[in-house]
Amino acid sequence: MKTVWTVLAGLCLVAAAVALWELQLNAAFVIATVGVLAWFLRYRSDLKESLIEKERPQADDLEEDSADENS
Repeated sequence: MKTVWTVLAGLCLVAAAVALWELQLNAAFVIATVGVLAWFLRYRSDLKESLIEKERPQADDLEEDSADENS
């Protein structure tokens, strides 16, 4: 999913530059805003993945502890 957000942000950057070149200021603003939103969503997905990876070893440790107690 990160790739989709990165590509969308890049395309919005190019589209906003073209709109700015054509002096379509309102369109450039809206397109750039969508691009910034896509960039934030990519950043959010990165953070979400890193939090899941940090929690995973803790969950594995809990499972091992309960298996040791049952033996």
